[in-house]
Amino acid sequence: MESYNADPKMSPMPVLDPAERSKNFSEVALGYDEETAVAEARRCLGCKARPCVSGCPVGVPIPEFIACVKAGEFGKAYAKLSEATSLPAVCGRVCPQEKQCEAQCVRGRKGDPVGIGRLERFVADRHAEENEKTERPQTNGHRVAVVGSGPAGLSCAGDLAKMGYAVTVFEALHAAGGVLVYGIPEFRLPKAIVRREIDGLRTMGVEIVTNAVAGRSFTVEELFGRYEAVFLGTGAGLPNFMDIPGENAKGVFSANEYLTRINLMKANEEDSETPVFRAERVAVVGGGNVAMDAARCARRLGAEVTVVYRRSEEELPARREEAEHAREEGVGFRYLTNPVEILTDAEHNVTGLKCVKMRLGEADGSGRRSPVAVEGSEFTLAADCVIMAIGTSPNPLVARTTEGLVTDGRGRIAADGEGQTSLAGVFAGGDAVTGSATVILAMGAGKRAARAIDNYIRSRA
Repeated sequence: MESYNADPKMSPMPVLDPAERSKNFSEVALGYDEETAVAEARRCLGCKARPCVSGCPVGVPIPEFIACVKAGEFGKAYAKLSEATSLPAVCGRVCPQEKQCEAQCVRGRKGDPVGIGRLERFVADRHAEENEKTERPQTNGHRVAVVGSGPAGLSCAGDLAKMGYAVTVFEALHAAGGVLVYGIPEFRLPKAIVRREIDGLRTMGVEIVTNAVAGRSFTVEELFGRYEAVFLGTGAGLPNFMDIPGENAKGVFSANEYLTRINLMKANEEDSETPVFRAERVAVVGGGNVAMDAARCARRLGAEVTVVYRRSEEELPARREEAEHAREEGVGFRYLTNPVEILTDAEHNVTGLKCVKMRLGEADGSGRRSPVAVEGSEFTLAADCVIMAIGTSPNPLVARTTEGLVTDGRGRIAADGEGQTSLAGVFAGGDAVTGSATVILAMGAGKRAARAIDNYIRSRA
């Protein structure tokens, strides 16, 4: 039996040198090797109460898969992971474990928690290296349509396929993956990893149809001629803006557009047919993971980059690891700062960002202290490009073309905890319901909806 590892520190993740990686799009985190993975797994106490599992939105059997890693049984570890997630290599890379499963880890009370996410990535990558085949489940004769191939849709499709359903996924873009391919940069989530996970779903029998826009190529109502239930995982791809003067100037981008040009259309590559503005000084407005992604992409394109965030560093919503990587790569930060105007020249090109300093006042409805402008503190930040990364909303097209589908005042599809919408047989989950959130929360919604769809179809049989 392997001895317990009492080291209070998590095994470090090897990464590319900042000076090297800030000039390319290679994956920054290099992953554990076998020796490091086993050593980290030995830090796990194997708690009977399993508090880490309660922090996982998809209910991964964490102590069980880690016990397999301890024993060097990596194939069994992958099988355990697969009981709960269809995208382990993705989750291991982009899931905010530090706020979820690792936040509940008992080892974290007197040191670092167990590196659960890093172990998940190791197991998934090891599975791929071994070229282990995915089994195709026996069909049950029922058909389900999934609209949207992002984390919610893929998770729902994967779970339904495991139950024997014939699933067709409809994707509006020319490549499957949703935000995993258009939103998250190559240096954080290589697209080959996403394709690998999606190919695994195809092996299970999931059909994926691209260039199929819900509300244009087909309607939800039309799907019921071929399918018994529909899951809407259409995401939240409509960017938000601040509605400040100069926001329609040349050189102002939503983070969605900027990242899509680079991640999906490969605008950073010399032979790309899709251009991207190569600015000298970029201001990124926002403090979430999307803001970090945009800032780090702009840095890789040679720009001097500053992140402008209206709250303090302690309240930065981005993963600490991503913010640290951004700093290491030369990205600057202006905290307690809020834009009030985008300055332009006579030809309407961006020349700067007029900002005001902020202070934190009383707590708002979210529990965070509200930022308040400091009178007379205006200053100008030099910039020839401004990227808005202040959140997104669901695209209203599906709701507009689906009679009886109820949405709230922000365009989010109304659905209960199991994903049931106002229409019988129509379920929804992920960012289309919650607004922009994390990959793992969207996956959890897809899993819950898959169970609800199964119950719905069985009840009608």
